[in-house]
Amino acid sequence: MIDSFGLTHRGNVRSNNEDSYAAVPEHHFFIVADGIGGARGGERASQLVVETLVKEVEKAGLSVTHDSLVAAVELANRTIHWEAEQNPHLGGMGTTVTMAMIQGSKVMLVNAGDSRVYRYSKNELKQLTTDNNWINDVGSTLGLTAEQQREHPYRHMLTKAVGVEAKVNPNQLETSFSSGDILLLCSDGLHGVLSEKSILTILAAINSLEEKANALIKATLAAGAPDNVTVLLVENRPD
Repeated sequence: MIDSFGLTHRGNVRSNNEDSYAAVPEHHFFIVADGIGGARGGERASQLVVETLVKEVEKAGLSVTHDSLVAAVELANRTIHWEAEQNPHLGGMGTTVTMAMIQGSKVMLVNAGDSRVYRYSKNELKQLTTDNNWINDVGSTLGLTAEQQREHPYRHMLTKAVGVEAKVNPNQLETSFSSGDILLLCSDGLHGVLSEKSILTILAAINSLEEKANALIKATLAAGAPDNVTVLLVENRPD
């Protein structure tokens, strides 16, 4: 049985929330997006990618594959470009996206940008997705130290997002999702503030998904929450 619970918050600094998320439990589909490009543009871009992906998954039903998820991302990319062309005040908008499609004891992941999916399993937390940012795609090839990477002015620059280029070519991964495992889908408003150790402690210490999600948001707000923060928890509940 698959259970889920999600929360989003604008944080302590931003005046609006550019994050969007959706859970479609009947299709075992879950998605988080973090908009970029200014208040109106970022918010609209994240809404568009979530709406488009949910609609395409519902249309495909049981025939969803990695290829169809990637095709849906590319469709969302074209949709964002088209809307930006029709509305000049939305120019430059884009969004990250990270999604999970659960099929039995496996999960298909597709992502672009720096919104992440983690798996909590047997009291261990593992990042499953890869961030598309300057540090990973460029900085890692320059021989920079860990400290230099942490302090580099380009460290948050995205190298891939929906709505930015003509094509997205999102990352793809299939991995295990066993009984008792929990997936955490989140925007960088969470993982950019809380350490993996802090996230693990919260996931391990609290019982219900709702309580875990609330605790993650509360801890992020207590740590400053300079950005919007979204968490979506998905559990493969034991019978």
